[in-house]
Amino acid sequence: MLRGRFAPTPSGAMHLGNAKIALLSWLQVRSAGGVFVLRIEDIDVQRSRPHLIQSIIDDMKWLGLDWDEGPGKGGPYGPYTQSERLERYEDALQKLQQKGRLYPCYCSRAELLSVAGAPHGLASEGAPYPGTCRALTQEERAVRERRKKPAIRFALKDEQYTVQDGIAGPHSFPKGSGGDFIVKRADGMYSYQLAVTIDDAAMRITHVLRGDDLLDSTPRQLALYEALNLAPPRFAHAPLIMGEDGHRLAKRHGDLSLSFLRSTGVQPQKVIGWLAFISGLTDRPEPLQPSDLTSGFELHSISKTPFTLTQQMNRELLES
Repeated sequence: MLRGRFAPTPSGAMHLGNAKIALLSWLQVRSAGGVFVLRIEDIDVQRSRPHLIQSIIDDMKWLGLDWDEGPGKGGPYGPYTQSERLERYEDALQKLQQKGRLYPCYCSRAELLSVAGAPHGLASEGAPYPGTCRALTQEERAVRERRKKPAIRFALKDEQYTVQDGIAGPHSFPKGSGGDFIVKRADGMYSYQLAVTIDDAAMRITHVLRGDDLLDSTPRQLALYEALNLAPPRFAHAPLIMGEDGHRLAKRHGDLSLSFLRSTGVQPQKVIGWLAFISGLTDRPEPLQPSDLTSGFELHSISKTPFTLTQQMNRELLES
């Protein structure tokens, strides 16, 4: 059975860009008669705002995007909040350590930024790590350990990964794409790459639909799946919604948050209609229920180009 998920981070108000991914993920699952999981990714304590978890839940209910497992529902693979799953991430690290795939990294942020100007891919992850600490001797590590607590990096193999993306099509990544990456920060926080891999596998997620800003992080997750002998899900990456400033929608676009739209009396059916139009599923933005879009839904119907939301469209959305 198809199992999909929507996994938001409670670091800001849920906006139209988040809602687009939530809707498409929901449609992929519901059109196949599968199980839809809502998971809260809140391990980044510096960015997460616990009070926003309820806001996300309220926004999802307002849109009519129900879930089968997750907050308020429970389920066989819980808990469904990452901050309650830390023991699972530590267990995974121990397994990777036993396989010799981890090493301590003592590099400072300044040292890493010094290589950021070099040409590289993996835009969402920053510059590839140059492997500075990978070949340190035990003596060299001991010296550095006295000065600084290390982060933990995963050692990538020199392998090429190809993903048959459900929306973008086949996509190949160069060998060692992005370089060795952090799986646990020096402050003790587990990385997104590790947590999302462990959670998707533990929750038996078979299909992942997310924003295409995360496409370039896929080879890192595939490497973790491989190292831990876990089956990866099928991936589909949808184009983002862009603001007129040329950047993807984010917290700075406050008037496009779902909480703001709700407070001004905009009906959720109008929002769903706009999201369907933006995604290329309909020819015009007419009010719709999510269930109106499940019949005949196919990933190949989703537009493969980013959509720029203009001020005029914003005004039309806000009109009663």
